[in-house]
Amino acid sequence: MNRKLLFGAAAGMLLVVFVLAALLFQKYHSASPELASASGVWQRDGAPVKGPPDAKVTIVEFFDPACGTCREFYPLVAKLIEQYPGKVRVMMRYAPLHPGSDKVVAMLEAARLQGKYWEALERLFAGQNRWVVNHTSQPEKALALMEVLNLDAKRLAADMNSPSVVQVVQQDVRDGQTLNVRATPEFFVNGRPLPRFGFDQLSLLVQEAVAKAY
Repeated sequence: MNRKLLFGAAAGMLLVVFVLAALLFQKYHSASPELASASGVWQRDGAPVKGPPDAKVTIVEFFDPACGTCREFYPLVAKLIEQYPGKVRVMMRYAPLHPGSDKVVAMLEAARLQGKYWEALERLFAGQNRWVVNHTSQPEKALALMEVLNLDAKRLAADMNSPSVVQVVQQDVRDGQTLNVRATPEFFVNGRPLPRFGFDQLSLLVQEAVAKAY
């Protein structure tokens, strides 16, 4: 086979792959808004929320504390809340996709029971390179980072394995699977997923939701 034929065959294969990827993307993102709003699984009662409780616009973020992009988006989402005073809040939900992250999110939930959720989350993000090695979470190192928070270590260990905390994590994982959350962070704004990943897309979706709600 000469070079022209090889080039043509390769170009044809790339075109097929591109078309299939585009069709899959369109199928997923056309079905998700109905799925998210109809099923109601995008929110969970009792999930950690930052922002006014009566805000009419809710950003739901499925995240993994071991995810570098989640760390980068954390201050950006906080700025969005500040941009619309009293109108926007964020609800955090767990999607522990990295190996070992299931124990770290249980640790976060246990810290929350001691009133230190946000401090623990920010501590984990700030020191992420110390407890995430080769995309694998190391819970013991994550736990060591939390020592400065003066948590009750004995209670934390017990709560991490308590049925209520395990149930919270499992529900978030199940709901994430229902919503086809395959990477983090994944955002839903009043039940609508991002049409395409990016902060500009998130900002626009929030802007549209605020305009509609207020």
